[in-house]
Amino acid sequence: MDANSSLSCFTFVPMLISNDTICALSTPNGVGAIALIRISGAKSLSIVSDCFSKKLIDKPSHTAHFGYFKSPEGVLIDEVLITVFELGKSFTGEESAEIACHASPYIQQQILNTLLIAGCRLAEPGEYTMRAFMNGKMDLSQAEAVADLIASQTKGAHDIALKQLRGGFSNELKDLRDKLIHFASLVELELDFAEEDVEFADRKELLQLVIDVLKYIQRLANSFELGNAIKNGVPVAIVGAPNTGKSTLLNQLLGEDRAIVSNIAGTTRDVIEETLNIEGILFRLIDTAGIREGAEEIEAMGIVRSREKIQQATVVLCMADVTEENSLVEVSKWANEILATHPDKKVLIVANKVDVSEKWAIDSAQMPLRHAELIEISAKEGSGIESLRSKLVEVVTGDFNISTDTIVSNARHYDALIRTAASLAKAQYDLEHNVTADFVAMDIRQAMYDLGTITGDISTDDLLGNIFSKFCIGK
Repeated sequence: MDANSSLSCFTFVPMLISNDTICALSTPNGVGAIALIRISGAKSLSIVSDCFSKKLIDKPSHTAHFGYFKSPEGVLIDEVLITVFELGKSFTGEESAEIACHASPYIQQQILNTLLIAGCRLAEPGEYTMRAFMNGKMDLSQAEAVADLIASQTKGAHDIALKQLRGGFSNELKDLRDKLIHFASLVELELDFAEEDVEFADRKELLQLVIDVLKYIQRLANSFELGNAIKNGVPVAIVGAPNTGKSTLLNQLLGEDRAIVSNIAGTTRDVIEETLNIEGILFRLIDTAGIREGAEEIEAMGIVRSREKIQQATVVLCMADVTEENSLVEVSKWANEILATHPDKKVLIVANKVDVSEKWAIDSAQMPLRHAELIEISAKEGSGIESLRSKLVEVVTGDFNISTDTIVSNARHYDALIRTAASLAKAQYDLEHNVTADFVAMDIRQAMYDLGTITGDISTDDLLGNIFSKFCIGK
């Protein structure tokens, strides 16, 4: 179930202090074997007991009980399994229950209607997770990881979200913030004794701390490009002249005949997009129309779209047919032009058809690659494809290790890290130029504040409302 599911169709109103007992369907709407309905709040077990064939109030936490769920009139609705959770031992930290019933839409609706009559109200989007945050079961970054975990489509996205949910990111930020708090308190203490000219904080030690923390914060911020790519997929445009083998390459990478392959120039007249999972990273492959002069009207429209996809792509594969004279030289010039106008893009030159060309190597002076790399393949025979797949992962991950490094994938976190880095850079300048302690203290306080907004140590009702409104109802 996607975190931005159509289930989230209600306007979220932050209920920061609420004693209401809430209920909601936590599985997708529709017919299935089992559906799960969650109840949370002070009266959860009392309300559920009134509708159930067994009393649940005194039952031990984390125990499941089979019985019959009935309407207010005593009419049997379904055979269900209810799991009970004591105060402090549930996801929300509140007294809770979960009803597993048969997933008939009629049964689900009848159970929810009965709970509403018995004293529950429908939960708002994200209210369960928000209650978990408010009750100290998780911090704000962990709460956001819940939505990312639900929406994860690949192993990479899953691993990043799971590490954040388990507190890896939070613990690192807490350690950094604690170090800043320690020195900030000493600087603040100096301000209280300004007239005595007392120095409690070692300036060299504080400067080194600021430099170290700033370096780490910048690395976390730099990881966002990778984290965002893993979370949303990496757009890869396959571009080149007609008949260079773009569609054949797409088919080889996918392992199926997705695109039509022909010796006739201009066969691909529109953009074809497919997804490919390589080592837990989702790549969005875009096979574009061959770019050439003199194309007829429909083909020309495809070429316009091809140029648009190049603008949107993170990685561009510039394909050359090495059986054609000067093809590699022309493509290398094209790749360098892309890098000159879009230095943030990652460009690979793919030399295709090396299996049928007796002599294709070109003197490096004729083909200045600059920052583009060259990969040799035969799209038809499949040689070099694995090397290309590995290179795609390499250019996206850079010097980050998805398995061990903390990767930032949340835009709000990235923004907070950028602001933190700016404040620390000011503090570093102040310390290096012997600026008075009050300015140093102000910059460090601001850095601590910005870090605190990530974990929720610093938060506002508007911020919480914006974050949890994006969750689905039932989570």
